[in-house]
Amino acid sequence: MNRCPITYNPCGDKRYSVAGLKLLSTGLLSLKDLEYTAEEQRQEAFNRASRMSIQGIQPKLSARLNIKEEKFEIVDTGGRYILKPQHQFFPEMPENEDLTMKLASEIGLEIPVHGLIWSKDKTLTYFIRRFDRKGQNDKVAVEDFAQLAGLTRDTKYDYSMEEVVDLINKFCTFPAIEKLILFKLVIFNYLTGNDDHHLKNFSIITEDGKVKLSPCYDLLNTTIEYRKPDEEIALPLKGKKKRLTYNIIEYFGLGRCELTAKSVDKVLDTISSAIPVWKSLIDSSFLSNGMKEKYLKLLETRLHNLRIT
Repeated sequence: MNRCPITYNPCGDKRYSVAGLKLLSTGLLSLKDLEYTAEEQRQEAFNRASRMSIQGIQPKLSARLNIKEEKFEIVDTGGRYILKPQHQFFPEMPENEDLTMKLASEIGLEIPVHGLIWSKDKTLTYFIRRFDRKGQNDKVAVEDFAQLAGLTRDTKYDYSMEEVVDLINKFCTFPAIEKLILFKLVIFNYLTGNDDHHLKNFSIITEDGKVKLSPCYDLLNTTIEYRKPDEEIALPLKGKKKRLTYNIIEYFGLGRCELTAKSVDKVLDTISSAIPVWKSLIDSSFLSNGMKEKYLKLLETRLHNLRIT
C-alpha cells in the first residue's frame, strides 16, 4: 500500500491521498509527477537564480499549480509555490524539511501548506505555498529580520536572540503575543536540531493593518544534515551557541521575552504532549531508516537537556 507524500496517510494504489490533494486544491483529483529529475531541477534553479527573490543553500524553483493539467509548472513569475529538489551533497533535505514543518504544526506554530511530490526520476521534491503572495500577482508586505536590523545576507548571523526580541518590541503590533510565538519557535528549533535559523529565517508580515510574525519557513534539522560541531543554535542566547540547558528557558522565556511562568509552562506542556505524535511522524516520514534514527536520537537528547518529558 502506498503512502501519501503530502499527508503520510495510506493511499492504496494511488500516488496521493484525497486529503493531500485537497490541501492543494479542492478541485484537484490527481497530480502528475514533476516533469524534471532532481538534477534537472537543480540545473533549472541555477539557471533561474537571478530571477528568484528567495535564496539560500537549497536550490529553489518558483512554480504554479495548473489544476486543469493536474501538475506543477516551473515559472519565472507569478509562482505561488516554492519547490526544493534533492540536494547534490546533503541527503534527504526535502524529506527532512517536510517532516520538521509537520512537527512544528503539531505544537501550534503557523505553517503554510506544504508537502512532498514525486519527480519523474522517483525522487521527492519539497513544496511550500508562498505566504507573501495572494490572488494572482499581489504581493503581501513581508520583511525578514535582516532587513529590519539593517543587515545583509552576509551578516545574517551577526545578531543575538535578545536583539531579535528587541525587533519584535519595535515593529510588531502586539509584541507580547509574538514573543510567546518566538519563544516556542526557539525551543522547537533547538529540540529539532535547527542550528541554522538566522535572521533571514525570521520575518514579519503585515495583514489587516497588523504587523506580526510571519508563518514559519525553512524549518529543518540541519544538525543531522550539515552540522557545525560547535553550535546548537544560529544566533547566540546569553552569548552562547552551544551547551544550552534548562536554565535558558528561564532566562529567555521569563527574562528576555517577559512571559509569565504560566505561559512558559503551557509551551513546555504543549511540546511534552506532542512527543508521541512527533515520534509517530518521524517513523512514518519519508526519511530513510538511518536518518530517522539520527533525528529521533537527537530529539531525545535535546528533550532531556531541557527536562521535557
